[in-house]
Amino acid sequence: MVRSRIGRRIHPAGTVVLALVAAGSVLAGPALPASASGPATQADLRADVNRDGRIDVTGDTDTSGEDSWSVSRGAVHLPNLDDDTKRCPVTGPGGKPLSNAKLAACNDASDTKVNGTADAADLARVRSVPMPGVPADAEGSLKVTTGTKQTHVFLKRSGTWTLVTSRTRLTAAELRSGVGFGVEATDVIRDSARWDGRAVIRLTVKSSAGTSSDSVTLRTAPLLTQHHLQGTQQVMVTKVRGEGEYGRLQRKFVKELAREVKAAGITTPLVTFEKYGDPWAQDFVEPAYVSMTGAGGRPQVMRVMLRSAQLDRVAGRELFEKIRGRDMGVVQVTDPAPPDDWSLNSMGNLETIPPYAHNGRSYPAGRIIMGERKGSDIRPSKVMRTMLTSQGLQSPLLLDTSWLGVGHVDEFVQFLPADTRRGWRIGLADPSAGLKLLRDAKRDGHGRTKVFSVPRMNGAPAPKETIDQALRSRHLVADNEMAAKRIAANLEILKRETGVTDDEIVRVPALYTRDLEERTDDGQSIPVPRLTRMGADSALVNSLKEHGQQKWLADKPVTSRATTPAPVMTSAYVPGAVNGVLLGRDRYLAPRQWGPVIGGKDIFTEAVTAVYTQAGLKVSYIDDWYTYHLGQGEVHCGTNTLRDVSAAWWAGSAR
Repeated sequence: MVRSRIGRRIHPAGTVVLALVAAGSVLAGPALPASASGPATQADLRADVNRDGRIDVTGDTDTSGEDSWSVSRGAVHLPNLDDDTKRCPVTGPGGKPLSNAKLAACNDASDTKVNGTADAADLARVRSVPMPGVPADAEGSLKVTTGTKQTHVFLKRSGTWTLVTSRTRLTAAELRSGVGFGVEATDVIRDSARWDGRAVIRLTVKSSAGTSSDSVTLRTAPLLTQHHLQGTQQVMVTKVRGEGEYGRLQRKFVKELAREVKAAGITTPLVTFEKYGDPWAQDFVEPAYVSMTGAGGRPQVMRVMLRSAQLDRVAGRELFEKIRGRDMGVVQVTDPAPPDDWSLNSMGNLETIPPYAHNGRSYPAGRIIMGERKGSDIRPSKVMRTMLTSQGLQSPLLLDTSWLGVGHVDEFVQFLPADTRRGWRIGLADPSAGLKLLRDAKRDGHGRTKVFSVPRMNGAPAPKETIDQALRSRHLVADNEMAAKRIAANLEILKRETGVTDDEIVRVPALYTRDLEERTDDGQSIPVPRLTRMGADSALVNSLKEHGQQKWLADKPVTSRATTPAPVMTSAYVPGAVNGVLLGRDRYLAPRQWGPVIGGKDIFTEAVTAVYTQAGLKVSYIDDWYTYHLGQGEVHCGTNTLRDVSAAWWAGSAR
């Protein structure tokens, strides 16, 4: 990105300040010295332009580029969206639920106070250089000239932070010793065409000796999504309440997940969503973060939970009601014209390529991918995409998910750490490899073996089709040949944009199938194993009805991720192995395959394990057949992760 500096450090009163290019950083500083170099009577305002955690008021390390911004240099302040003292209400009078708008309206920046020491740590520091030569009648004032509505500036006097207003005046004594300020943004950048995140702050000093002024520019720290080179610190999952069959199975999944997480070396307990029962913890939230350099040069990080644009998805409310707190904020968007495909706004349709540089473009914090219904102009929320693009660092790349019923990128692609120059590989579902496993088994005389080894569960019928029947079915082979072509086309986009080569692709056996279609052409009626075809009187189905997990007669089922089922769209036939969760740099948790058992071994499990092992990962498995797979999702769809976001994004490695 281009760096620019316009104008002089010392500005005559009334001079218009500056220019800036891209997106954001930080500030903090030590006690001021008794004197400073430079004109003793000239206003001089400084911030942590070089992002080292201190403000240089005696030298010039923070003067060059103080009125401009680039990825690597320029002062940054945080959008102060957490609730450090848990002061924000989650219900109204009489315990009545607050509206989505009112839930989102409260945070530490929504008042004009500094709410304790934790809140003070979220303020970026700005300091005036001491002016020992000002006369006794000197008076200073501070004004936000750009970003006025989105910026709060606080002055610390006698140990207390107070809001700077148009009436605030700095005394001659304060100007002589130098003054410290704290700055916060009241929101993230929503649309850079309306506000690009800049806060330009001008100090004006008037006295009998004349008038001088100086300005400094800060920019709001970009809201960034996590990527898989950041270590997993905590895992999130929904815990469904109730005594029905689905609740029992889902809680069993949670217990098994906790064991797998602990085995991976993650000691922090699971975060469990328990109020609304939406099992798709991946879909109603995307963990993100903002950061700057804080006191002592340490990162000052605030996690920001990005709620999906599906504001009718009530599970997102729990982000405000339970998760928001110290160093944990929440952002939601309101789209007046949401896309026709509700499912595209789920956050399983938002993943992040790790940092890279290619063809003259660099993404030091990684780059977002999202799926669209190519050829139909149906894309995720425009308001959400505008906000993500406006951060200036992770501009979303759209892939074609029109061939998937649910339509999420996590159904076929993932990113895996690797000990390579790039530092990561692409994990890609491989339907051709899945078909080959079935064909090889048939060739070797196992055509009468059942495709699925999953046991029958309390009235829910287990699938009965054999390998022979599956390969003779009207659609299975065609569906997977089509899926292979669509995945290959998406891979070409990823290769073009990132420079990834074929040697950096991990091809994971997979099979897809179109929904609600019979699988054989030999007169047998064998349905696709989906919740919507499990039988109206099964114990599992009745449990789901009882606990509101499935609106069986509605067009948009709650438990199934799919919202626009169509015969030409597909979902995972064998549980999608790429739709798992990365628990550590070398630990991967995949959905149990439940494939054909030949010679005492599940051939899909054996093949998937071999692929991930070759990629340097130890893979383990968890059963999600009845809890997630039948609802057209897998382990990744039902979980979420909080990752280590302490590394400075402005110093990120993009190779």
